[in-house]
Amino acid sequence: MTSTTHDDADAHAHHPFLQHHFEDLGQQHEASTLAMWGFLATEILFFGGVLMAYWVYRISYPEAWALGAHQQNTLAGGINTLVLIVSSLTMALAVRNSQLGRRGGTILMLVLTLLFGCTFLGIKMFEYHAHFVEGLFPGPTYWHWNEDPVLAPKVQLFMVFYWSMTGLHALHMVIGAGLLIWIIGRAWKNHFGPEYYAPVEVMGLYWHFVDIVWIFLFPFLYLIHGVHK
Repeated sequence: MTSTTHDDADAHAHHPFLQHHFEDLGQQHEASTLAMWGFLATEILFFGGVLMAYWVYRISYPEAWALGAHQQNTLAGGINTLVLIVSSLTMALAVRNSQLGRRGGTILMLVLTLLFGCTFLGIKMFEYHAHFVEGLFPGPTYWHWNEDPVLAPKVQLFMVFYWSMTGLHALHMVIGAGLLIWIIGRAWKNHFGPEYYAPVEVMGLYWHFVDIVWIFLFPFLYLIHGVHK
């Protein structure tokens, strides 16, 4: 029995995806998860600072912020919120399937997550195009509310925050989609199972974070209109 136990431990230690600087898969899993949490902590600080700056200006220019928020497509934003919530569910199910060694279920849930992510980006591009046509892109082409020389630059400031915040979020979504394609490729090759599923779990942490950021952006940019005279 001792020989069998030793053989099992030796096979576990020499798993093909075990990096040489880790003692076993458990240690490698903990390290990769901790690294992702560390990265997400820096992302929280970054987005938190941007949201704080947005809120400071909202308090300073409530009427302009209300006018800017009224230009947003609440229906499109609401649909995108629902899409991301469902994508978080499929991502969680992908992690669970990989833990259980269900290759088909893992691939299906990852593909669905990718499709939901692409749907979000498609709707966002539709919104961006509409804003650009309406003259709501900050810069020389900006013309909306120019009939009010006092409010115009302040509403334009709101749109700077809108484009910057949603643009950064969209960039994170694009990166996430690229990572999902890579993870799907590995799942197709049957790389994941009960012993080794850390990449899927770490991908899940990233995806959930991006979804949570949108949960904050949606009410800030679309729903909280403030005082509008």
